[in-house]
Amino acid sequence: MLAFIAQRIGKAVIVLLAIVVLNFFLIRLAPGDPALVMAGEAGAGDQLFVAQLREKFGLDQPLPVQLFVYVKGILSFDLGFSFRQQMPVSKLILDRLPATLLLTGTAFAISLAFGVLFGTLAARRAGTWTDTAITVLALIFYATPLFWIALMAILLFSVTMEWLPSFGYETVGANYTGLAHMLDVGAHLLLPATTIGLFFMATYTRMTRASMLEVKRLDFVKTARAKGLRDAVIQRRHVLRNALLPVVTLAGLQAGTLVGGAVLTETVFAWPGIGRLMYEALLQRDYNLLLGVFVVCSAMVLVFNLLTDLIYRSVDPRIEFAA
Repeated sequence: MLAFIAQRIGKAVIVLLAIVVLNFFLIRLAPGDPALVMAGEAGAGDQLFVAQLREKFGLDQPLPVQLFVYVKGILSFDLGFSFRQQMPVSKLILDRLPATLLLTGTAFAISLAFGVLFGTLAARRAGTWTDTAITVLALIFYATPLFWIALMAILLFSVTMEWLPSFGYETVGANYTGLAHMLDVGAHLLLPATTIGLFFMATYTRMTRASMLEVKRLDFVKTARAKGLRDAVIQRRHVLRNALLPVVTLAGLQAGTLVGGAVLTETVFAWPGIGRLMYEALLQRDYNLLLGVFVVCSAMVLVFNLLTDLIYRSVDPRIEFAA
């Protein structure tokens, strides 16, 4: 197992370096010049000032030199310096990352738990009104745009009912501590986490239902029934356990992308995560910050893929670790 993990980590490092190089050139090919943006905002658009800015931040160097400096920094865990924020990129990301992990982790847990629960319930009662209701709701949440759900949730629960706060991470100026602070953050978290979770919950519900119905028809399930095992045991040990394999695969892929894919939700709910940070960096042509967010998001996708492979072994003991 250790050899398997070591080999996967080695491959992940190579993939991450390839992503870093690819992102570097893609960002540089994008239109816009950060030196011109900064000079314009400073009210000094003359060529001399722009040239000084390019020299200060190394933008006057040839692309291979800039790439070498950047990759060298990445290898020493230095994500560079933000031109716009005048701060190290790693500090900016570390300040925002906990909020994003809290949001996406909660959304992921909600979507996976309720997705598997509703998918199992729909499969066990296939053809009944329960199955129909769950399937219709899953289709609605799957097809409805996230921003529309977010806006309707704010309108209903914040504006009309005044049950939950509509934006932010915590109540500004309240200075809560301890349990009061946790409850305050939880109240701010509920709407954005549920908004993200509904879409992925619909996906897991549909996949769990379809996978369970397929596994139910397999021979080993018929054999278990012929042996006289109780239906609850058959469903839990034979059907659900095998049906979860494709769900685990999908969840592992989506868990990593959730971190970087919460841009829209974080923007609508003014959630101070790296999604908003990435959006702001894009608007400001902050190359180093944008690349730093990409690197962190890519690294998290690779980590979640490795965890998915390890979870596979616990879900299906037939799978062996191979280096």
